[in-house]
Amino acid sequence: MMPHSTLKHGGAGRLRERMAVTIRLFGKEAQFSTGHWQCEDDGVLAMLDALADPRARTPDAESEHALYCAGRFGGAVWAQGEWRAAALPEPELTVEDFAMRATPRQERGTGGWLSWARRKP
Repeated sequence: MMPHSTLKHGGAGRLRERMAVTIRLFGKEAQFSTGHWQCEDDGVLAMLDALADPRARTPDAESEHALYCAGRFGGAVWAQGEWRAAALPEPELTVEDFAMRATPRQERGTGGWLSWARRKP
């Protein structure tokens, strides 16, 4: 497993340290850095790899993606020296996306008994 920090070139000949985002799922810790997850548990790693976002290259994007994954699986995020429960993300699909739209029925005359048997225009 890779260490919890990676070194990035900070420009002007100096290196700056960039910390990986750490989350905890099902009692296992995982780190997200430079678009990849690292975890000792293969099952947790497979779940996280299914959601991995290789475009998350900036520290803010990495934090946002790790928070999304932790919330998706009911985990916690290591932030500011303590574990914080991740909130559930907004649903990607809702029932309203698939529900049939109610359309008003067209009236065919006065209605009544056996109105369906009348000849249609």
